[in-house]
Amino acid sequence: MTTEQTPAGGAEAAAADTDGATPAEGTSGAAAEAGPASSGESAGDAEAPAGEAGTATEDTEDSQASEDTDDSEDTEDTEDTEASEDAGTPEAAEGAGARSEAAAELAAQRVERDRIARRKAERQGPVASGGKLSGTAADLLAAVRAVESGEKPVAPAFTEPAPAPRRPAPEPVRRPEPVRAAPAPDAEAVGSVRAVLARGGAPEGLAAQVAAALGEGAEEALSADPWQLLRVAGVRPEQADGFARALLGAECRPDDERRGRALTVWLLEQAALAGHTALDLPALVEALGKRGVPDPDEAVQSALAEGDALVFQDALEPGAQPAAPAAAAADDGEETVEEVPVRVLAGLERYALAEESLADTLARLVNSAGKETAEPWEAAAAALSGGAAELARQVAGHGLVLHTGGEAARAEPAALLGAAREAGLRAFAVCHTPDGARRFAAHLGEEPGTGAVGTVAGLLSGASGPGRDAEGALDLDLLIVLDAPQLDVEGAAMLAESLPDGARLLLSGDPAVLWSTGPGRVFADLLAVSACPRVASRVPDPGPLGELVSGIGVGELNQVEAPGKEVVIVPVRDAGEAVHRTVQLVADSVPRAFGVPPEETVVITPGHGGAAGTRALNTVLKERLNPGPGRFGGFDPGDRIVHSPAPGRPVPGRVVRADEAGLHLECAGAPVVVPRELVESRVRHGWAVTAHQAVGGRWPAAVVVLPGDAAGMLTRPWVYTAFGRAERHLSVVHGVEQALPRAVAEGVAKPRTTRLRTLLEVQLTPAG
Repeated sequence: MTTEQTPAGGAEAAAADTDGATPAEGTSGAAAEAGPASSGESAGDAEAPAGEAGTATEDTEDSQASEDTDDSEDTEDTEDTEASEDAGTPEAAEGAGARSEAAAELAAQRVERDRIARRKAERQGPVASGGKLSGTAADLLAAVRAVESGEKPVAPAFTEPAPAPRRPAPEPVRRPEPVRAAPAPDAEAVGSVRAVLARGGAPEGLAAQVAAALGEGAEEALSADPWQLLRVAGVRPEQADGFARALLGAECRPDDERRGRALTVWLLEQAALAGHTALDLPALVEALGKRGVPDPDEAVQSALAEGDALVFQDALEPGAQPAAPAAAAADDGEETVEEVPVRVLAGLERYALAEESLADTLARLVNSAGKETAEPWEAAAAALSGGAAELARQVAGHGLVLHTGGEAARAEPAALLGAAREAGLRAFAVCHTPDGARRFAAHLGEEPGTGAVGTVAGLLSGASGPGRDAEGALDLDLLIVLDAPQLDVEGAAMLAESLPDGARLLLSGDPAVLWSTGPGRVFADLLAVSACPRVASRVPDPGPLGELVSGIGVGELNQVEAPGKEVVIVPVRDAGEAVHRTVQLVADSVPRAFGVPPEETVVITPGHGGAAGTRALNTVLKERLNPGPGRFGGFDPGDRIVHSPAPGRPVPGRVVRADEAGLHLECAGAPVVVPRELVESRVRHGWAVTAHQAVGGRWPAAVVVLPGDAAGMLTRPWVYTAFGRAERHLSVVHGVEQALPRAVAEGVAKPRTTRLRTLLEVQLTPAG
């Protein structure tokens, strides 16, 4: 590890070659801008129960929702989670009216939920003789009835042809087509909403977002209940109160039932942005009181009665079931059943249903893993060795398997995928990002999207992956999900519910990276339950960078030998110097010393706001690397960007051109068209990004910027994730002094309130 010690002007990143890292003598950076989300990486201004009611929150630095609506609230913690309601990938042709990426996934989610409801209804109804049979059993029953009725002779009826050998279905060739983002709401509806906003003194620019959030009849809904404005991401309670006073006049009161309901939902949404799927009811009540609600209990009850929120009782003891109050003792002195201690939680219906569906489906997969198909699994295991063979053996006998390890460990599930397909099993793998899919496909010698590797969004939307059977389940024997820590409860539920009985699900990932931007901590909860086999890879990440990142994962910031200057520390005194040195590194030093061009170097910083946040850095990097007038929303052809088609899925790309159809991008090799009205909320410059935007991707070189005002944002998962994005070279622009080693040693991820672990402990038996 080397330390850059030359003056700011004209220095080269790799010039100095000293033995250790020298921290800066002091920092005096500008204060970071505050934002609405609460997390371990920023001092959140969201009075969500995380900050006000003592409920711990977690990193959600990329929640685009709040930041896109209110530009004064711009920390990374809420940058790319603009609303968790859509996820998916597109196939709409340019200029056509085909469904957008988000709309396709929403439709797929509705189909899945309808199918779940039908299956549950069928289980509850009477079963006709043979009515529940399918496959071979149904064919045999039909043959028996045909023989009994005299329609067929006995022998032909029971003669079956030999089954054809199973083989993977060929993946259809899909040509990249321009993808159009979700369309804006109807212009007439937006105009009506704009008029209501104008009467209440609210920014008319919110009209499209209000119309989209409230749906049909948005004008009437907003006029009848002004606090519905809180449904728009980034709107604060005080802003909604002012809007309500302007519309209602003397009728606007703090004890208005509509206000209490809206604030209850808003607090739960803020908690979801911070990663929680539910909140302790006392914490929610306390937060409502701090928001000026005279009767918080009544507000919660009103929200429950209207179906805006749900309440749960979860046992505090692992595996225990909440019991009804103990009955009075019988006359004969018989003992009563003791009540099980419970905690009372409140949550939004969408996340409650997703968590319960995920727990039910995982239990189904675990319990339906049969032994009748052992032969192809044994063949796959026999073709492997080492950790990959152990992984194959565990997958052969279990419906759900967890695999942990770093970047190099991805070779093990890749080997399993290849062996499974060679053995005739239908297998497919998905990653969180297109870049992750590209790297994983390289292990198989394939191109992503053309063979056995795709993305989570692509699989769910049908843009890639195998077909589905008559019941809508994926035609798969094995699904491998890489980057598993990035799964939120809704995405995980949709993936698991798409698998048929008997299929195997392998979740693989690095548990030390940042958790998902959406609610939940699925991978961590599954690791905590111990209800399925876990295979820990022993394949280490190579080189000085691998050694450095591995040490951070266990809480140690070690000095590593870097003879090729793989790791360079650049001390800075303040945020201004940090920005100057960052531009110098990206534009001059790294290309000259390591041959890595600026377009292959990523800049990672803790927040979007502040003097050295992504906004400030992207402004100066654009001026240096691609200057231009920014005629289309601040963008010019050639600009590096990050496109967020759905919450938690930022995709790097570049601007191609702009016309009346919108902004034309190239993202992961595919053309994308973003309508003019959505550019501001969906597209950002991408030379500098946050760690949550960078997770799942890797670059030849990474410059991690740590200005002094970011010291309080650092956690071990953040540092681990940021430093781990570099493949060949890492430069650390260091201005936080001892805050960096302290964050690595002590800054563990803050817990998230979820119900998945409790639900699974009730349904699954710990693996032996």
